[in-house]
Amino acid sequence: MPQGSGPLIRWPTASALLATVVLIGSVAGADEIGTEACLACHGNEGFASPSGHPLYTNPEAFSGSVHGSLPCTTCHGDITEVPHAEKLKPVGTEPCTLCHSDAVTAYQGSIHGQARAKGVGEAASCGDCHGNVHAITPHTEPTSAAHWSHMAASCARCHAKIELAEKFHIPVVRPVDAYLQSTHARAVAAGKHGAVCSDCHGAHDILPTSDPRSKTARGSVPATCGACHAKILAAYRESVHGVALAQGHRDAPVCTECHGEHRILGAGDPNSPVFASNISTETCGRCHANARLSEKYGIGQGKVAAFDDSFHGLALRSGQLTVANCASCHGVHDILPEGDPRSHVNPANLAATCGKCHPGAGTRFRIGTVHGTPTSTGAWAVGWVRFTYMWLIGITICGMVLHNSLDLSRKARHGLHPAPALPLNQPERMTRALRRQHGLVMLSFPVLVYTGFALKYPEGWWAAPLLQWEARLGLRGAIHRAAAIVMVVGVVWHLLELATSPRLRACMRHMLPSARDARVAFGTVAYYVGLATHAPHGGTLNYAEKAEYWAFMWGTAVMTLTGFLLWFENTTLSYLPSWVPDVATALHFYEAILATLAILVWHFYWVIFDPDVYPMDWTWWDGHPPATREMERQSTEKQKD
Repeated sequence: MPQGSGPLIRWPTASALLATVVLIGSVAGADEIGTEACLACHGNEGFASPSGHPLYTNPEAFSGSVHGSLPCTTCHGDITEVPHAEKLKPVGTEPCTLCHSDAVTAYQGSIHGQARAKGVGEAASCGDCHGNVHAITPHTEPTSAAHWSHMAASCARCHAKIELAEKFHIPVVRPVDAYLQSTHARAVAAGKHGAVCSDCHGAHDILPTSDPRSKTARGSVPATCGACHAKILAAYRESVHGVALAQGHRDAPVCTECHGEHRILGAGDPNSPVFASNISTETCGRCHANARLSEKYGIGQGKVAAFDDSFHGLALRSGQLTVANCASCHGVHDILPEGDPRSHVNPANLAATCGKCHPGAGTRFRIGTVHGTPTSTGAWAVGWVRFTYMWLIGITICGMVLHNSLDLSRKARHGLHPAPALPLNQPERMTRALRRQHGLVMLSFPVLVYTGFALKYPEGWWAAPLLQWEARLGLRGAIHRAAAIVMVVGVVWHLLELATSPRLRACMRHMLPSARDARVAFGTVAYYVGLATHAPHGGTLNYAEKAEYWAFMWGTAVMTLTGFLLWFENTTLSYLPSWVPDVATALHFYEAILATLAILVWHFYWVIFDPDVYPMDWTWWDGHPPATREMERQSTEKQKD
């Protein structure tokens, strides 16, 4: 030992000192320093350097390791005598090259090896991944730190540290945490050989994703995943996406863009991007709803939006998972262009594709464009319905608001006068049967509105209480259809009574529109604005009541017809063109808006908010009109006489 270098070791016990002296004496002159000579010191538990750094090596663990048959000097080549110098050369990858030249060469070219060469001490070394260098076991053994079952934990020692990700500008933060939630990690936890870090990133030759040689480089991802999913890889390579990737199109999606990177979840997991309700928005929609990509590759725009507003899209958004999504029609990994005869959406195959869910679809009429291009029959018809109803709703509701505002203004200017009590023998304005029919409508209409708009706007907070059971029970649809039946029963009852009751038919004759109604309407408006001194007599039933009655009957007919077309969609698709459900959906929706606004703006005003009847016109309950309106009717009749 050089002078002044200080003590090399600290002896734990006197007996250990004696044994060591004897052993050293026996081997010091040997040509080769054996393992026993080293373990004479390093095999003593608690053995450490003067600075306190532990230098203990478990003899049993070392002898059972993959390197147990090798002398210590194989790796510690600068030891030529025992005792040896206090400071030894750090053991790098050179000794490993003697047996593992291929692995070392790959490591030296990896992102970890290059970082080590630049002096980055945090970069992973052989021991960081394979475990205690004196107790390394084959990676095929479950006890090895490099065994597939421990791979995530080994990588997590560095890649679970946010400070290292920030220091070295690693773009993916906490990838191990994400991986542990994946379907691969769950398989590993269950004792199955699911994909681990080295399967995707490589073992010794780990390269950054930006390197084209990397297994996780964008162009290499399909082959990397295909190592386990060979059939899927074969289908993908023939698909429109796989062909585009092979042609060098950087925007073509690869496995990770649909399934995720580390947090890959099963298709049945609601948090997965490929879960049924997420496919159109999070997966396919990210590219196919992108205006730049659509223009760049000539993909028709608006198809994702058209799907979201379609029967299937609305049902998916409300939580129904059994309806078709993008993959149901286009395929999953085997997506092919529409013109390819093998494509699921080739015109010749559409009947079979749709027939998987709708038996008999396309048997009498060929299924046309599904998403609806601007020139297709369905898109043109839906556009015409939308345009017509937007104008109809705007003009009708604005007219109602203006009319009711004028009525309210007139009554506010002239003040309200309590009406005298009417004789008890006043005739009923609504018979008991009519009141019961009206009661069925009163019960069913609000339910239809709530459950119907919950389908169209499932993201609304007000729809959440209803839709939380939709995926399992289909509760919204069941309630909506039940309410529809109740309303239809009320209307059919009314029509049957109309056909069998002379009294009701006589009453309904007054409900027929006439030219006089137009004159009364204009005269009433003139009275409202001060151009006339008295309101004209409207007869037994005035224009407002007639307009509301016939609008209700028309709206009920439209809603019933379109509702049944959508309810029994298999029959619809068997006997009618495929664009009929799209048109029926549009008619049903816009008629629902018109009906709902008409009830809120027109009907509620005359039966609730009209000062003459506030807080309620109780005719629907007892059949007798409010005293104020009856006196007004009698007054106008006297003026007429």
